[in-house]
Amino acid sequence: MNAKTISESTVNITHVMMPHDANPAGIIHGGVIMKQIDNAAGVVAVRHTRKICVTASIDRIDFHNPSHIGNLISFKASLNMVNKSSMEIGVRVEREDLLTGEVAHIASAYLTFVALGEDFKPTEDTPELKTESDDEIRRNKEALKRREQRLSQKNYEYECQMDMTNC
Repeated sequence: MNAKTISESTVNITHVMMPHDANPAGIIHGGVIMKQIDNAAGVVAVRHTRKICVTASIDRIDFHNPSHIGNLISFKASLNMVNKSSMEIGVRVEREDLLTGEVAHIASAYLTFVALGEDFKPTEDTPELKTESDDEIRRNKEALKRREQRLSQKNYEYECQMDMTNC
């Protein structure tokens, strides 16, 4: 299958935060942000593969600043790395105060998605990733390191389940 560029699947999704998105203090729920992060990453995965894709894991979500009712939230999602059936997608979340124009980085996340075949099992015909810039190459290398760490942690957890005395 032909390689695809990162720009072919990148998305920028925006939402105005409303009262139903917030707690009584007017601060947007982290879960609302998390759901939209997952949605944006899912769009990137499907755009890249043109297949059904599912969330396999979320490495971490870091919240840096709060968001409030009336803020415009942007979810900028793009591929970092593609493997046989899995993909790492990074999402950067920013808020804009529409009255002042102030923009702030509010959250970041790394998600792994898996492309599924018609049998709803992982498929290995995911298009390769074609990096075009130094930044894309750097992000790809960092994603490969995170993948190694994920797999190492997964193996450790499996070994712990098999032999509880070593954990």
